[in-house]
Amino acid sequence: MDLRIFTEPQQGATYDTLLAVAKATEDLGFDAFFRSDHYLRMGSGDGLPGPTDAWLTLAGLARETKRIRLGTLMTAGTFRLPGVLAIQVAQVDQMSGGRVELGLGTGWFEEEHKAYGIPFPKEKFSRLEEQLEIVTGLWATELGKTFDFHGTHYDLTDSPALPKPAQKKIPVLVGGHGAIRTPRLAAQYADEFNIPFASVEDSERQFGRVRAAAEEAGRNGDDLTYSNALVVCVGRDEAEVARRAAAIGREADELRLNGLAGSPSEVVDKIGRYAEIGARRIYLQILDLDDLDHLELISSQVQSQLS
Repeated sequence: MDLRIFTEPQQGATYDTLLAVAKATEDLGFDAFFRSDHYLRMGSGDGLPGPTDAWLTLAGLARETKRIRLGTLMTAGTFRLPGVLAIQVAQVDQMSGGRVELGLGTGWFEEEHKAYGIPFPKEKFSRLEEQLEIVTGLWATELGKTFDFHGTHYDLTDSPALPKPAQKKIPVLVGGHGAIRTPRLAAQYADEFNIPFASVEDSERQFGRVRAAAEEAGRNGDDLTYSNALVVCVGRDEAEVARRAAAIGREADELRLNGLAGSPSEVVDKIGRYAEIGARRIYLQILDLDDLDHLELISSQVQSQLS
């Protein structure tokens, strides 16, 4: 079971804070550092000092880390044109020596679009499908050849399809709860399918839909990696669990039900339940980015039991 650290910087974080978390992620033996792609905080709080851009952040971290994978859950399809996104991600992959992964989704948070003057189209899912075809198609085009795409939303003619990533193939993540279109897109374009903030039972159903869609598309269902994203709140004792829950504005019992919370042994047992239904990777949503002791505890008493 891979454990990855997943951050939500729109809630309030500087680049230096993210760098500290990324370096701790690397030093403590976690598999990857991922971040959300949002420009506006959600819920209470002031969001200070303001948003950071996902791919600018990852470009910086690409030069300041050595081992960990770097990526997004999920890049908003509404924020960037697909040709531009393909260039950005390929460049960051080069900067990292081939450690980048791209999670790509529709973009859903209308308020942040209004706040920063970003168009929020109604037909987001059909745009996402074209974006996935374009981004993966540009990267897959042989050197010396050109890429063309003529769709409903995007039109590319005689693209040199450059630059190329450092990796032969950048892993692509597709995720979500949709019962029909989401599994189909994952089956067609994804190397990994991720379901965020879902129970074991809901995850099992969705993984089954994706496996069935993969088989229907002519792929082996086991070709995809299946993963979950879950909020995490671990403590050495009940008081520490409660303190960490309060620090992120949550209740310990609610986090036990809807995330990974409690003692290290409780969290290990619940991760085991996700492993039983096919999850091979967990993105641990860390909401208090100043609490690096939390990462150390997870590394030493949770991750050590899963290795």
